Amino acid sequence: MSTNTVKLGATLLAAATAAIFALPAMTAAPGRDATVVTITAVGKKDAAPPNVNKDDAQLTLGKERKPIAAWTKAERLFLAVLIDDSLDSSVASQFGEVNEFLNSQPATTSVAVFYARNATAMVVQDFTTDHALAAEALRIPLGGTAALSSPYLALQDLMKRWPSTGDRRSILLVSSGIDFFRGDFSTFSPDLDSTIERAQKGNINIWSIYSPSSGHRSRSLFRVNNAQSNLSKLSEETGGETYYLGVSSPVSFKPYLDEIQLHLKNQYILAFLGTGGPKGKFTRLRVNTELPEMEFLAPSQVFLPPAR
Repeated sequence: MSTNTVKLGATLLAAATAAIFALPAMTAAPGRDATVVTITAVGKKDAAPPNVNKDDAQLTLGKERKPIAAWTKAERLFLAVLIDDSLDSSVASQFGEVNEFLNSQPATTSVAVFYARNATAMVVQDFTTDHALAAEALRIPLGGTAALSSPYLALQDLMKRWPSTGDRRSILLVSSGIDFFRGDFSTFSPDLDSTIERAQKGNINIWSIYSPSSGHRSRSLFRVNNAQSNLSKLSEETGGETYYLGVSSPVSFKPYLDEIQLHLKNQYILAFLGTGGPKGKFTRLRVNTELPEMEFLAPSQVFLPPAR
């Protein structure tokens, strides 16, 4: 294995840090007890949403309305593309569209490319603002030789070693959602909830695109339906969306990638003050607006830090 395919570690940290200092600074959230959440404005009927001001949004934690301390149109983004190595090789026919998507990212976006294999996220391109370089890192998945793949454990592996800067962080996951590492499961993978909580705690949105895995084990309708339910819950509860068309391979990723791009262009950093007691805690989160013809995508819950 070449040094370019080792797991995310010190090399990624150095690259991410370099990218941070190379880009303009974002307005910081007020106060050391501020919790920061990425919110996506979505227009109805696929229309681009209007600009949203702080007074247009209402924040509810649990059952209590909370004041919004800061509301900033987000600019800088760290976008990680994670491709499941157990996918059927035919998914490579979509990589031209993924390539275009990566190359269309603004200069304020740093992109990295990973492959999910053996419950880890293998880095093939560290975070870079050279989007063409990131696009060149795409390769055909290994398919059946990645039989121990778990997209959920790979996501956890990526997130726990991803340095936070307070900026937006998103993951684009291309996977069948099938957990080959754990084996068959009833409805949800045993690692799904912990993966969601890690993303919520790190303020990471996960966008997922379904594509079939290789081999006969991926052809079970029961298994595929459950796996797609996993992907839906994963994305919805982390403030993203999931995309699939039945149980077959999508004809094109382009409509999905175009919609994700629209969402990424309309994200805001919301900050509020509050703590979660001596140990910190998760609490339900809702962000609403009275603006017509639009709504927000937001994580289903947020982690309140321990009181200091």
